[in-house]
Amino acid sequence: MSKERILPINVSDEMKRSFLDYSMSVIVSRALPDARDGLKPSQRRILVAMNDLSLYPGRQHRKCAKICGDTSGNYHPHGEAVIYPTLVNMAQSWGMRNTLIDGQGNFGSIDGDPPAAMRYTEARMTHLGASLMNDMEKETVDFVPNYDETRQEPTVFPASFPNLLVNGGTGIAVGMATNIPPHNLGETIDAICLQIDNPDISIKDIMKVMPGPDFPTGGLICGVKPIEQYFNTGRGSVKIRGKVGVEEGRQGKDHIVVSEVPYNVNPEELIKRIAELVNDKKLEGITDVRNESDENIRIVIELKRDAIPKVLIANLYKQTALESSFSANMLALDRQRPRLLSVKDALACYIEHRREVVVRRTRFELKKAEARAHVLEGYRIALDNLDDFVKIIRSAKSRDDAREKLMKKYKLSLIQANAILDMRLYQLTGLEREKIEKEYLEIIKLIEELRAILASDKRVLSIIKDELSEIKEKYADPRRSQIVPDEGEISIEDLIANEGCIITLSHSGYIKRTVLSAYKAQRRGGKGVRGMTTKKSTSTSEENTDFVEHLFTASTHDYLMFFTNTGRVYVEKVYEIPEMGRAAKGKSIANVLQLQPKEKIAAMLCVEKFSEEQNLVMVTADGTVKKTMLSEYRNFRKGGIIAINIDDGNELIKVLLTNGDDDVVLVTKNGFSIRFQEDQLRAMGRATRGVCGIKPREDDNVVGAAVVSSQATLLVAGDQGIGKRTSFEEYRVQSRGGKGIITMKTTDKTGKVMAALSVTDQDEIMLITEKGQMVRMAIDGIRQAGRNTQGVKLVGLREGDLLQAIAQVIEIEEEE
Repeated sequence: MSKERILPINVSDEMKRSFLDYSMSVIVSRALPDARDGLKPSQRRILVAMNDLSLYPGRQHRKCAKICGDTSGNYHPHGEAVIYPTLVNMAQSWGMRNTLIDGQGNFGSIDGDPPAAMRYTEARMTHLGASLMNDMEKETVDFVPNYDETRQEPTVFPASFPNLLVNGGTGIAVGMATNIPPHNLGETIDAICLQIDNPDISIKDIMKVMPGPDFPTGGLICGVKPIEQYFNTGRGSVKIRGKVGVEEGRQGKDHIVVSEVPYNVNPEELIKRIAELVNDKKLEGITDVRNESDENIRIVIELKRDAIPKVLIANLYKQTALESSFSANMLALDRQRPRLLSVKDALACYIEHRREVVVRRTRFELKKAEARAHVLEGYRIALDNLDDFVKIIRSAKSRDDAREKLMKKYKLSLIQANAILDMRLYQLTGLEREKIEKEYLEIIKLIEELRAILASDKRVLSIIKDELSEIKEKYADPRRSQIVPDEGEISIEDLIANEGCIITLSHSGYIKRTVLSAYKAQRRGGKGVRGMTTKKSTSTSEENTDFVEHLFTASTHDYLMFFTNTGRVYVEKVYEIPEMGRAAKGKSIANVLQLQPKEKIAAMLCVEKFSEEQNLVMVTADGTVKKTMLSEYRNFRKGGIIAINIDDGNELIKVLLTNGDDDVVLVTKNGFSIRFQEDQLRAMGRATRGVCGIKPREDDNVVGAAVVSSQATLLVAGDQGIGKRTSFEEYRVQSRGGKGIITMKTTDKTGKVMAALSVTDQDEIMLITEKGQMVRMAIDGIRQAGRNTQGVKLVGLREGDLLQAIAQVIEIEEEE
């Protein structure tokens, strides 16, 4: 009679239980990445198999068939046919932001071409792929038996970089799916370091260093709000557009050129879609579409002569995959449970994992060091009692007998006794004894260091940051995806073209900006063009009572800093300055800045941003200089802030932008100058006076200052239109506070020195006279001369006119 027992089971309950078991198996063991190393089991097992085969960077590639076979046979028994596509994906640069496998052979293309069969292709790990397993042999992670219990496999990798966020991942489980966008390696590491320093950091602060996803194919990410949403919640939809430009083709026809496509968009399919729309008359104005891609994407769309590129580009975004959405759903396994992670949660999971890895590694190294120290202590006892040890060993009947006698007499452990009996005779020499003593002292220091790490959570976190910084320095690359405002997020600045312009300010306080192209370059000594219609006298005389006093070249998106003679500074965006024609008078500065009574603009400076790495060096007429960090002026107010405290009778005349290790030259009205190193000036706060830079002689004062450059020369100009260039090498470095040396021989012909400027051969300058004449000229047309000379004619002055200002013309590149 059979001993089998038959139990009645409800079919509904059995189906439910079996389906739940299957679901959990798919979720945990197949479809979702681990939050700690960002890998699914199949990816992890491929890398473990490659690690077993020693396929490290710099080693020889091996056939993918061998790698897939080992993976299937040792760790992942699901067949090579399903393993190979996973291996290929980890080697495709358009699929992963930072590839983990270095493939050799045909691994497919972004156009959808399939890879060659695994018997034809070869692979090895990349540096980042191998770094995921750094210190795995040091008991940093748990190992479990493989499917047939013939070997051990890791449950997770130590993961020396945050692979989950860097490479992202996709997966469809049962009842849930994940879709994590890739991010920039350097930015992600910066975000981790910030969160280590401040665990309560806000998402907005994280976004300052990690502004959003960074896709391997580049593209334009439209809008910040969707990024902020998925950063906060783990879910959100990010709009990506391909990068498009317009080029002029043959016969005056325009071409639309696509140089980047959205993530996971097939360029060939995009071209087919455009062709379909053209054939169906849904896109008009296109004559041809072709793929000119090599290693870089280049899709050329030829237009009809009367087609409007902007309209067609808008239609391409609307009707094709040139504009796509990436639906972020940051689901990952946290402690073997599926969890929807915000970016902050994902960073915290990684930090906690690395903390555990560092602690376990330190414990392993401590255990190893203590074991070695234990053996070395036995050696020291043996060497201190060498003759007795030799006598005991020689008189012993056997190794076991010798070991027992040594352990009994000298209280040695079994390990120490065995190590002593295993010593070679050469280790008894004096030199070897010194080496043992030296090694013992080093091991003791190491043990102290390791114990200190284990006792301090701060030390552990510091190690995590240092190791991540090393990874960033070696492997981080620039961002590929540009984040741009979406419709509705566009600021006023985004609507204003970033172009070069000239700012002029007259003596009576009339300001304007004029496009740079309004002034064409002229030869040295020319009469110039009229640059500003200045205010006329109210008397019957036609003489001008106003003249252009300041000129500056800038870009419309820059900041203009206006420093007044009394030591205050006002900050405005360049595009806020009224734009007028070349001959226009301008607008009163009182309508632009909230100047105080008796304030006049003494210096103007253009900066792109308020950097902490740059300084302002302020120079006054009596030779006082002061250095302040540029970042001190970040929090400006509409009503101005104090830049420097100035005594009565003195005034500010020049402000220089420096980098911390520059040399500065001051030039006086009577042609004297002094050169000193910037480090002679300590950085001061805003509301301070400064120190002595030069002591002007009687009836003299400072009129100009410049930053020394080895590629530049010092241009000095007199008010009679005479000027010259002199090499900075002719100006020896002196201590600040002296009377200086001659920089220009001043005579009635040259007049008094009115300006000094640092220039190169490639520069152009603008010359302005008191009566508003302007001449733009190239520097290489002015010959170099010695310090104690007069110079050459720079501009032909009309009777009664004087040279008032010179300024460098800076060419501004147009935005793409």
